[in-house]
Amino acid sequence: MAKKPIKITEVCLRDAHQSLIATRMTMDEMRPILPAIDEVGYFSVECWGGATFDSCIRFLDEDPWERLRILRKEMPNTKLQMLFRGQNMLGYRHYADDVVEYFVQKSVANGIDIMRIFDALNDPRNLQTAIKAAIKEKAHVQACISYTLSPVHNNEYFANYAKTLEEMGAHSICIKDMAGLLTPYSTYELVKALKEKVSIPVDIHSHYTSGLASMSIIKGIEAGADIVDTAISPLSLGTSHMPTESLVAALQGTEYDTGLDLKKLNVVRAHFAKLREKYLASGQLSPKMLGVDANTLLYQVPGGMLSNLLKQLKDAGKEDKLEEVLAEIPRVREDSGYPPLVTPTSQIVGTQAVFNVILGERYKMVTKEFKGLVHGDYGRTPAPISEEFTKRILGDEKPITCRPADLLEPEVEKLKAEAAKYVQQEEDVLTYAMFPQVAPKFFEKRNLKQMGVDGDHVDFANKSHPV
Repeated sequence: MAKKPIKITEVCLRDAHQSLIATRMTMDEMRPILPAIDEVGYFSVECWGGATFDSCIRFLDEDPWERLRILRKEMPNTKLQMLFRGQNMLGYRHYADDVVEYFVQKSVANGIDIMRIFDALNDPRNLQTAIKAAIKEKAHVQACISYTLSPVHNNEYFANYAKTLEEMGAHSICIKDMAGLLTPYSTYELVKALKEKVSIPVDIHSHYTSGLASMSIIKGIEAGADIVDTAISPLSLGTSHMPTESLVAALQGTEYDTGLDLKKLNVVRAHFAKLREKYLASGQLSPKMLGVDANTLLYQVPGGMLSNLLKQLKDAGKEDKLEEVLAEIPRVREDSGYPPLVTPTSQIVGTQAVFNVILGERYKMVTKEFKGLVHGDYGRTPAPISEEFTKRILGDEKPITCRPADLLEPEVEKLKAEAAKYVQQEEDVLTYAMFPQVAPKFFEKRNLKQMGVDGDHVDFANKSHPV
């Protein structure tokens, strides 16, 4: 048979530590191994975006832009990849188009080659500005399908969405399975459906939460997938991804042989094995995160969302209500048009389910964010929300039907003015734009450091953080 080598995207520098230790890996921990990672010959290394930006300035006292420049310098032969939340960028609200364009331009200028762009609702309108901007900057656009299960989500739905993304200019498609819901045979059928519909490469990104990822990825490869996301073994499994070395070994000598060298991977593995021991010893890495949680198959709740729910219930002294909340989540999801559960919709649906259960009456209290979801502020939901339910949540207010960002005025100049007193590099404006509460503290601390004054050192390890 004709050879079809599988390409590997290594996620140890972003999604693996985001999933296992709340994105706390520092640049000092990464830097010594970067030249060895660069030698492996990966298709790409995912190393920026997602929660790394927030974590850098909130907990690690690091400039995320400087981190990217170091990664670029130390890995000159490898494509650097980032995760980007469409119109949300890396923050938690929609931004005006001019800010999205500015952010994309600066990301590519500082070293990003591949932008993986997704929208929580799979609303293509929320991706159009980021995709156009990335194409303009000559970056590779990998557009995502946020994978989920519901009566409206089937292979035809996903294939049509992938076709739309290809027509918008995407260079590859990523099946983003954040909750580990892909099963081996559903993966095979989905990849086949996508390959029949689009002519661009397909990447599988599946978390190990439910224990199915390795099997699903092998079936996806057999169906024609081109790229697979994996994590070097010390940072794999649990809420992370399947181990890189295991997949490389599994495909050796087959038509799908990755061509990667297990000896070179072993050098990378040895470095992260030491870090893993350090994280376990400090309590940063909980052994619980490394296990399989098949509950996710029943409730479709990603690992990070589950820990959030537990905390909310604990704070309210209602830990015994977890089963009720898990049963309520699918009902809230149905009411609100079956959104996939990924940032920010996972938090919105989960918190509303908690209120419904704790208060003993459904929608007695509705969060601002849930109202926003029903109002259309986050985009178009996969299924229409019934008029009756919309009226119950919004009263006489009418939902919006346009692209949410169409209602936003350009805001770059305003942000530049607000951030002027902190700015040492143009990129600081974007840091401020995304985290206006956190960034000023980070900038002040940075200034003190440059003046040779050691700012009050915070115990970063004990802060909670939205992953």
